[in-house]
Amino acid sequence: MFVISTLATREPTEVDMDLLIERLRDAHPDAACALRHENPFQLLVATILSAQCTDERVNKVTPVLFARFPDAESMKAADPKEIEEIIRSTGFYHNKTKAIRGAAERIVAAYQGRVPARMEDLLTLPGVARKTANVVLGVGYHVADGIVVDTHVFRVSRRLGLTRAETPIQVEQDLMKIVPRPEWIEFAHLLIFHGRRVCAARSPQCGVCTVQDLCPSAPLFLNGKARNAKKAGKVRKAGKKPPKPRKPPKSRPTRKPKPARRPKRKVARAAARKKRGR
Repeated sequence: MFVISTLATREPTEVDMDLLIERLRDAHPDAACALRHENPFQLLVATILSAQCTDERVNKVTPVLFARFPDAESMKAADPKEIEEIIRSTGFYHNKTKAIRGAAERIVAAYQGRVPARMEDLLTLPGVARKTANVVLGVGYHVADGIVVDTHVFRVSRRLGLTRAETPIQVEQDLMKIVPRPEWIEFAHLLIFHGRRVCAARSPQCGVCTVQDLCPSAPLFLNGKARNAKKAGKVRKAGKKPPKPRKPPKSRPTRKPKPARRPKRKVARAAARKKRGR
């Protein structure tokens, strides 16, 4: 049992990690890495491609890519334009191609064509940060060196009150303190599946959530107060007072229209007639 003060409630929240993990396992017994691969190198490439892209889209691209370039040696020698054409639909294909080829070159030059199995070595590869490294270590080598924090893990862990951190690295550090190490790899998969299926970013299905009674954010979403609480939290963070509602503008008094002026020629003629009349 862990006690954490959450951003949503501002009150201490008790977190029963064993019960939480058990509930998530029952709800998502098929939770696992969704990226299709046959070896750590293919997993590395697929994870790089998954940035700002769905796993489903990546899985449509990688069979063609890996059939053409199955290992680091062949990927290193690949024509960048050919890789870009294959992965174009995943988005940011210029940067991803550069990262994939750079990682392949580094793997061939420094690690004899084999993806390294240590965090410090993986982080030297182009395009690889802690999230990608944790995926490769956890899924590819079954090594629990950290916890994968993607957009789903980041969102769901904060809603569950497991962390108040505001960066993926800080969230990972908080989770590593409260999640038992043997559960690190599986726990990330559970939160990812839960985020995709139930705890969506815009419309979480709190009414059918299996961990609703363990979640401090559920009452806010069920009562429709989550959006206002989020805005208030941003205001408090900035150290500003909530903005006052704007008053409707005062109506100005209507002005009487000015009489139309006569043309100058008519004025001159009228003055001349008046002068002759004298």
